Amino acid sequence: MSVLLGAERDKQPERLWSRNFTLLFLARTVSVLGDQMLVPITITVAVLRAGYGVTGVGYALAANTAPLALLVILGGVLADRFTPVRVMIVADVARLVLHGVLALSFAAGRPDLWWILTLLALSGVCTAAFQPGYGSVIPRTARDVQRANAAIRVTESLMTVAGPAAAGLLLAFCPVWAVVLIDAGTFALSAGCLLAMRLMFARPTLRTSLRLDLVQGWHEFRARTWLWSVIVIFMLYQVAVNGPVLTLGQSLITLRHGERVLGLIMSVFGLGAVLGGLLAARIRPIFPLRAGSIAMVCTVIGILAVALDWPAPLLAVGYAMEGVGAAFWLVMFHSSVQTKIPPDVLGRVHAYDVAGSLVMKPVGQMAAGPASVWIGAAPVLYFSSAMLLVTVGLLLAVPAVRNLRRTG
Repeated sequence: MSVLLGAERDKQPERLWSRNFTLLFLARTVSVLGDQMLVPITITVAVLRAGYGVTGVGYALAANTAPLALLVILGGVLADRFTPVRVMIVADVARLVLHGVLALSFAAGRPDLWWILTLLALSGVCTAAFQPGYGSVIPRTARDVQRANAAIRVTESLMTVAGPAAAGLLLAFCPVWAVVLIDAGTFALSAGCLLAMRLMFARPTLRTSLRLDLVQGWHEFRARTWLWSVIVIFMLYQVAVNGPVLTLGQSLITLRHGERVLGLIMSVFGLGAVLGGLLAARIRPIFPLRAGSIAMVCTVIGILAVALDWPAPLLAVGYAMEGVGAAFWLVMFHSSVQTKIPPDVLGRVHAYDVAGSLVMKPVGQMAAGPASVWIGAAPVLYFSSAMLLVTVGLLLAVPAVRNLRRTG
């Protein structure tokens, strides 16, 4: 299997924009545009309008994230067994249906919170099937993996600009269900692009049991100290930093400044991420994870901006800096994973990476609301700011992470 995949990769053209990578790029672009319109902007506004409060927002975001963290390892096995593109198409079609039902639910009136959570959770299950395949397709469609990741990070960031801005504009003049329906349509466009790729549809000839597939992926993951160290550290980051910030940051901006300002600030965050992606495309540090860790320090400014209740223009500056740091780290990390893991196990290893990174995120999201009621939102965000710096320090303290060299 690995020999065949390696041969396929060798036949890829030297240029970045091959036919298959272009289609993957387009599929990712439209999918992220819809996602950025729905989560967290539209869902945050919809849950708040429905009267479920900040705690309800946290539950909704966690419901969408938890299945991804719990089931993404199984998704990695499916991607390696049935080929990534096939699994991604099925996941896109399923999300088209689920988000269509969610749109109809909002159109029919005020849906119960449990129904919103159920649909978002099922959508998270589909994302768990989609994500490992997406991560493993990139190195099979592009020879320059860092440039490919940077290009996709740039378009993701641009959609982070366009999605919230479009959502804010639409929500000012259209009902929530219309925005959700547009999001559903993006999955149809994504599935169409993936179908047009015609990439690696033949199933592997060597088949093993599900248990052996999981064990092999775990051994490959565990054998790389730099990889599991990053994931363990990011488990702390998700529960102490990212989960609370996602829940409280956007909710507080909405309550303090309004829905349109939230859309604009998240758009500025996307512009910062575009800059971070462009920098990652041009800068090739010898030690990518070291450089990415240092860049993450920029993200503390956005957290403190909300905690200190800065005016909207300063909030925008803080979120722009946060976007730069986050995008640069993600390109450095994902490029490292995709260039140092054998292609035939990349789906499973990437799944362990995603699962470990996200498993604690719902905990942070669900705890943020009650914690803010108990001790106040600002102290929670101050704590998250401090824990972000702790995260960076831990990454730089691990020799295997700090000294990992770039491939190629």
